[in-house]
Amino acid sequence: AGGRLVVRATRVGSDTQLAQMARMVEDAQNGKAAVQRLADRVSGIFVPVVILLAAGTLGFWLATGAGAAAAFTATVAVLIIACPCALGLATPMALMVGTGRGAALGILIKGPEVLESTRRVDTIVLDKTGTITEGAMSLVDTVPADGEDPGQLLRLAGALEDGSEHPIARAITSAARDAHGPLPAVEDFANDEGLGVHGVVDGHAVLVGRPRLLADWAIRLPEPLLAAKAEAESRGHTVVAVGWDGAARGLLAVADTVKPTSAAAIRQLRDLGLTPMLLTGDSSPAAHAVAAEVGIDPNHVIAEVMPQDKDDVVSRLQGEGRTVAMVGDGVNDAAALARADLGLAMGTGTDVAIEAGDLTLVRGDLLAAVDAIRLSRRTLATIKGNLFWAFAYNTAALPLAAAGLLNPMLAGAAMAFSSVFVVANSLRLRRFGTK
Repeated sequence: AGGRLVVRATRVGSDTQLAQMARMVEDAQNGKAAVQRLADRVSGIFVPVVILLAAGTLGFWLATGAGAAAAFTATVAVLIIACPCALGLATPMALMVGTGRGAALGILIKGPEVLESTRRVDTIVLDKTGTITEGAMSLVDTVPADGEDPGQLLRLAGALEDGSEHPIARAITSAARDAHGPLPAVEDFANDEGLGVHGVVDGHAVLVGRPRLLADWAIRLPEPLLAAKAEAESRGHTVVAVGWDGAARGLLAVADTVKPTSAAAIRQLRDLGLTPMLLTGDSSPAAHAVAAEVGIDPNHVIAEVMPQDKDDVVSRLQGEGRTVAMVGDGVNDAAALARADLGLAMGTGTDVAIEAGDLTLVRGDLLAAVDAIRLSRRTLATIKGNLFWAFAYNTAALPLAAAGLLNPMLAGAAMAFSSVFVVANSLRLRRFGTK
């Protein structure tokens, strides 16, 4: 309205996230689950056996002198009733309906092999920020060291954090900008992964991050700041230390709110037979406060983990004999998502996390993880039910056909009914998640 809007399209057409998600659904529908490969092997034996049985039936009836008409009638009935049409429909129909229903619920299944993984999983590792919590942090307290100006503390920290994409950094920068307007420029900005940031602001060499970052620069927090840090963390706040020119200048406390559905989701994950675990780079007191709020056992909280170590945590759990699912949304979760037996990526997160995951949860809601596992297990159960019906139905009717007790027309109708049953059974997945 009176100005100029410039839009830069960074990805168009087949490169857009929407197109990539559509391809994921198509690939899942066209793929083969492990159980389907088993059915293929069974069919490879079943079909030659049926042909031999048909030849044997023809020879038997001709040898008994029943006549060519009776012999050919029995033989044709054997071939018709054994036609494995339903075996061919069993997996693709269930996959198509299941993945389609998942897409409608905001769950994108990357491939059919994912279905097998959901059945075996017994442990689910949950990232905290952006997964259990909203990931939209806000500044709740500023604690300057003795003799320091709280305004200056926030202003310099906010200016430095403006160069970082981390949710904590965004919260500090936003609060500083609201309080002080435009922030000063930063020189020599650098990000120490998992620790914090440092750079030069207004001629001061500023450090903002974990106390460990300051310790690496030979700066230690005085006792009053250590006490304030412990008190803030006991309330579930995340504490960031600020220092410049060789001295600790104060603390900034930020808080993140737990998503309203997280506690219910974790309870339902436990009902599915999974053990929920919290994995975070936050301090142990802050992590335990969130765990207590959502109902995660304090013994299953792994805190103060560096981004590059999340992958190692998943590997260690797998080494203990666990089958691990991982839920995350950030760049630092991507390696762990890829390492896990089942990776569930929040669709509200980064592209690299979505690419690394086996399931994408478009809703960004932890309840979607529950739905994803339930839907995958239900789809796998439907596939197995379809295969059992298709194979058992044909096998049970073969003796009747060979004995001449089944008219070819009735055999054709029965064979068609088995396919109808498989389709109807698969379509029941459309009602998944509805009351």
